[in-house]
Amino acid sequence: MPTVNVLPEGKAIQAAEGTSLLQALLDNGFALAHKCGGNLSCGSCHLFIQEGRKSVGRIAPGENALLDSIPGVGSKSRLACQVKLGSEDISVELLSFASGR
Repeated sequence: MPTVNVLPEGKAIQAAEGTSLLQALLDNGFALAHKCGGNLSCGSCHLFIQEGRKSVGRIAPGENALLDSIPGVGSKSRLACQVKLGSEDISVELLSFASGR
């Protein structure tokens, strides 16, 4: 079971491989915005994957297009609703600003 290190809180959570990052965070009490309910239409669950990006797979074209349309995007940006946890540990940074539309 992979560990998700959540920054800046410094907390570590565990979730089953294949679980969406959004669901893992919500199940563990993190108040991550998700205006569209995880349906890839708002971008409000934007976060940075600081470590372990290779474990979660590539960005799909739909996610990439949505990321291109929101402010504050960088090379470590992902939408939590689209990230499926792999077998390796990751570190994510929850953003202090609402980046979604």
